[in-house]
Amino acid sequence: MSEVPDGYQFNQKHLLGLTDYSKEDILFVLDQAKYFREILDRTVPKVPTLRDKTIVNLFYENSTRTRLSFELAQKRMGADVVNFSTGSSSTKKGESLKDTIRNISSMKIDMVVVRHESPGVPHFLTQCVDAAILNAGDGAHEHPTQALLDMFTMQTLHPDLTGKKVAIIGDISHSRVVRSNIIGLKKLEAKVVLCGPKTLMPVYVEDMGVEVSYDLNETLAWCDIAMALRIQLERQEGATELFPSLREYHERFGIKYHHLEKYPDFKIMHPGPINRGVEMESEVADSDRAVILDQVTNGVAVRMAILYLLSGGTRV
Repeated sequence: MSEVPDGYQFNQKHLLGLTDYSKEDILFVLDQAKYFREILDRTVPKVPTLRDKTIVNLFYENSTRTRLSFELAQKRMGADVVNFSTGSSSTKKGESLKDTIRNISSMKIDMVVVRHESPGVPHFLTQCVDAAILNAGDGAHEHPTQALLDMFTMQTLHPDLTGKKVAIIGDISHSRVVRSNIIGLKKLEAKVVLCGPKTLMPVYVEDMGVEVSYDLNETLAWCDIAMALRIQLERQEGATELFPSLREYHERFGIKYHHLEKYPDFKIMHPGPINRGVEMESEVADSDRAVILDQVTNGVAVRMAILYLLSGGTRV
């Protein structure tokens, strides 16, 4: 089993993407998340580890799961939380991102959780403020906490991910989740196959260091874990040209109940939200082979762990 070596020190100041994190960094975050996951099962699922910290959730892009997960993690740890809404902010009056974050920073904050439609915004914010920056998704670039919670969930199924076979199925081209997962899983030495229509594969897919399949049955027969991705119509220009219809997509790449009967070994994951009848049948999402709700719970624990570590915490 892969473990963090003795004498290891976590020295990261931000979470901008998993590209900047070593294998040991990732394993350490996941190991710390185990402690916070246990806390969530307590009668009073709270610890005062961030009670002297102020955190701003700066979401320029719509989000439900990620924002609620971060906010719950912050409140479970006693932080003072400020939620920034672009709909009622000075950005509507023309204020730049740089001025917005500097004004917020002048209020003496410790951490910023940012989601933005433009890749690179979290990196830009590190040049504007002294606070720790956590990337909650930047365009189609990265979504590191989603990948961390995915890997944490995989570890509950397979404690050592070395050599485990992970299939990521669906809209590969437009997904920031898949990029962070590929980076993290490769560092943990898992095997990754991407599966989906050719029109939803990046043009540089060969450079990502993973295998590609266009046959769902072949992929499901191979994998230990199948992660379906949402078809992101909102990110696709000319989406009707990428595949004939959602119905045809489901016929060719949707996970169906008969797949569970034919291939009894793989577990099912999905970063959400699920489009039932597109990425998978409802019976699949609700089956005991799916660990999708576990991903949601584990997401709070993983975000508690990374918030704790980036706030200056050490081992728990």
